[in-house]
Amino acid sequence: MRVTITRSQIALAVATVLSAASMTAATAGESTPKLTGTYATGDFHNHTTCSDGSISMEKLIKKSTDKQDTPWGLDWFVQAGHGGSGNRNCTLVEDASLSTPAYPYVEGRGPTTTWANSIGAAAVKGNTGSSDGSSTTALASQANPSMWRWQSIQEIQYPVAEYLSGRRNVPVFMGLESVVAGHEHTSMSVISGQVTGAQGAVGAAGYVPVGDATALSKWSYCFDRGDTDNSRGGAANNWDCSVPKSDYTGNPDWKPAAAKLFPASGVGNGERGHLKTVEAVKWMGSYHPHGSYYVPAHIERAGPFNPDGNNGFNIEHLRNFNNAAPTVAVGMETQPGHGASDNRGEYSPDRNSIGGVRVDSVGGTTYGGTGVYGAQIGGVWDALLGEGRNFWFFASSDWHNRGSFAPDDRRTTQDFYPGEYQRDFIMVRNNGKKMLSPQEIVDGIRSGNSWTASGQLIDRLAFFACTGVKGESGEQDVAAQALAAAKSATDWAPSANCATMGQKLKVSEGEDVVVAIAFRDPTGTNFSPYTFANPSLAQVGITQPLNKPELSHFDVIGGDVTGFVKPGTAAFAGAWPDNWIDNQDMSTVPAAAKNTSARVLRTFGADKWSSEDDSSGFKTVVFRIPAVKASQYLRLRGSNLPASVPYETDASGNPLADIYTNASDASKLTIPCTAKLSTSIPAGSVYTGTEINGCPDHLARFPAVTGQQMVSYDVAAWSDLWFYSNPVFIEVKGGQVVAGVK
Repeated sequence: MRVTITRSQIALAVATVLSAASMTAATAGESTPKLTGTYATGDFHNHTTCSDGSISMEKLIKKSTDKQDTPWGLDWFVQAGHGGSGNRNCTLVEDASLSTPAYPYVEGRGPTTTWANSIGAAAVKGNTGSSDGSSTTALASQANPSMWRWQSIQEIQYPVAEYLSGRRNVPVFMGLESVVAGHEHTSMSVISGQVTGAQGAVGAAGYVPVGDATALSKWSYCFDRGDTDNSRGGAANNWDCSVPKSDYTGNPDWKPAAAKLFPASGVGNGERGHLKTVEAVKWMGSYHPHGSYYVPAHIERAGPFNPDGNNGFNIEHLRNFNNAAPTVAVGMETQPGHGASDNRGEYSPDRNSIGGVRVDSVGGTTYGGTGVYGAQIGGVWDALLGEGRNFWFFASSDWHNRGSFAPDDRRTTQDFYPGEYQRDFIMVRNNGKKMLSPQEIVDGIRSGNSWTASGQLIDRLAFFACTGVKGESGEQDVAAQALAAAKSATDWAPSANCATMGQKLKVSEGEDVVVAIAFRDPTGTNFSPYTFANPSLAQVGITQPLNKPELSHFDVIGGDVTGFVKPGTAAFAGAWPDNWIDNQDMSTVPAAAKNTSARVLRTFGADKWSSEDDSSGFKTVVFRIPAVKASQYLRLRGSNLPASVPYETDASGNPLADIYTNASDASKLTIPCTAKLSTSIPAGSVYTGTEINGCPDHLARFPAVTGQQMVSYDVAAWSDLWFYSNPVFIEVKGGQVVAGVK
C-alpha cells in the first residue's frame, strides 16, 4: 500500500520520537529500563601485522575510524586478528604521521619488524607448540620466536587499543578471529576488563592501561586451535581452562599440565575439535554470558564440516553453539569480507580438500557478496529463524591488504577497509553518554536489532511490526513515526504494541499486523573511487554512476516459526549439498538445513514507496498483514540491481552466483566494462582521489578476454550492492512460542 504522509504527521512523529528518546520506558520482560539508542556502525573482523595483515594497529584504527582523511570512519571498532601466534610487532608505526607520545615512530622499524628485533626474544612468553601440548621448550630460547596471541593481546595490543580509543575519542577494543577447533574461523571477543575512552599513564616504559584484556587472552590460550602452548600463561596467569559442570575425567584430550584440551589428530579429529569448541562457547556462557560474543566468520568458505579435520560449519554446529550459550553464539558472518578478491569473499569451487577429495566452499561462491547460508531464501539462516532462534546476520571487512595496490590506494584487488564498503549498523544504548563502552556494543550485537549494507546503499533503516492500528489514518501515523525514527537513527517504536529487529510482537490469533519500513537511500556519492556508469546496470539500459548507487527495490521475506529442533533427530543435522553451484535445487538440501515456508511476501520499488514529502533520500512503506494465524518472522533484503540483470539477478530478483565476475577464472568473466579512462594512472603510483572515470587497468589482465576489459575485482563489488536486515518475530498467543527471542 502506498500511503501519503503529510508534513504535520512527520512533525508530530519527530516530536514523539524525540520526546520518547529523552526518557526511559520499560520493555516487556526486562527488569531494567530501556535506554535511548542509536544505530552505530562498526566492524569486528580485520587484521594487522600481529597476524597476517599488512599494516599497524595505529594505521588500521585511523583508517577505520577517521572521518576526515578516510571519510568512511566507523562509530566503533573491534580489532581482531587471527588466533595462534605471529612473528611481527603490529604496534610499530609506519611513519611519523602516526607517531604518538606513547607509541613514537622509530626510523627503520615498522609493523613488519619481528618481536626479536623490537622487544627482544627473551620477552616472548610461553612454550613452543606441539599438537599434544607436550613441549616444554620456552619460546624465549629461540632466536626469532613468534608470540602467542594470548600474550600479544594481553600485553601488547590491548594497551594500544585503549590508548587510541581515548586519544581519538572513538570506542576501540580487542577481539579475535579464532582458529576454531574442528572448524575454520570465528569472530569473537570476551570484553570483561576492557574499557574505552580511558587514559592511563604514559611513562618511560610506554602506556600503562586502566583496563585489561586478560579474559580474552585466557580464552585464546584455552580454546584457540592455533594455540598449542602448555604454559598456562606463565606463573602470573596460571590459567585453568576447565568449564563448570564439565567432567574431563577419563578424557584423553585433557592435558592436566596445560589445564586444557588438546584434541588428538587423525580420524575423528573434527568431531573432537567440535566438542572442544562447544566447551569454549560454554565457558563464555558460564563466565561472561553478557560480556562476550561468538560469530563464525565467512562461514561457508571452508566447505562442509569434516569429521576428521578442521573445515566448515554445518547447521547442526550452529545449533549446538546457540544451545550451549544462547546469549553468546548469536549469529554468523555470512556476508564475508575480501569483497574485491579475485574470488569474492575468497569463496570458490574446489577450494578445500576433505579426505583427499576437493570440495567447494559451501555454495561454491558468494551470491551478491553473501554466502549461500544467508543469501538463499529458505536456506540455513531461514531454518534457524524458523526455530525462533536469536541468530543474526552479520558482515565484516576481513581487512588484510589492497592486493596489487599499496594500503593508501583507493583501488583494490583484495580487501576494503573496515567501513569503506561493508558495515554493520548495530543498535547501541548509552543514554547520551560521551562514549560507547564495549558492553554497550556487545549488547547491541547480541540484540539482533541490527542490519548490514554494502556500498552505502542505504544508511538509515526503521522496521516495525505493530498491532492495534486502525484504518488508513492509523497506518499513516505508524509510517510517519517510522520515518521519524529513521531520521533520528533510532528504534523508538510508534507504540508499545510494536516490535523491531531482534524482537517479537505478541498478537492474538486473527489480529492484523501492520508493517512500517522507513529508510534513507543517501543522495550524493558513496566511497567508491569510480565515477563511471555501473557496467552491470548498463546491460539493461540503466545509466547510474558507480559512486551514486540507488536502491532499486527491497523484498520483505517471511517464514513460519515452528519451534526448536531436538538434538539427535533427523531434523537437527545435515550438510548443504557440495554441487550447489551446478544444481541449485532446494529439493537436494536436507530438511535440517532449510525452511520450506520461507518466501518473498512483498517487493517494493520506487512505484510503491513514498518519498513525496522529503527530498533527502528518505522513503517509507506501510502494509497490512491481515488476520495472522501462525507465529512467523519478517526480514528485509534490498539491492541496487533490479530483477533480470544478466549474470547478477534472476527473474525474481535473487542474487546469482558471483563466479561471472570472479577474476580467478577469466573464462567465466562475462560483463564487459567499456567506459574509457580519460587520464591514465601511472603504473606503480598510489591513487588517493575519487575521480576514476573509466575502467581501471587492473580489469584487463586476462588472456581469455584480450582486448576487452571485464567486470571483476573492486568494480564488481561496487556494481553489486545489497542490504540485509535482521528479523522481526511475530508470536501468536496460544500458538507456537518464539522461545529464543524476547
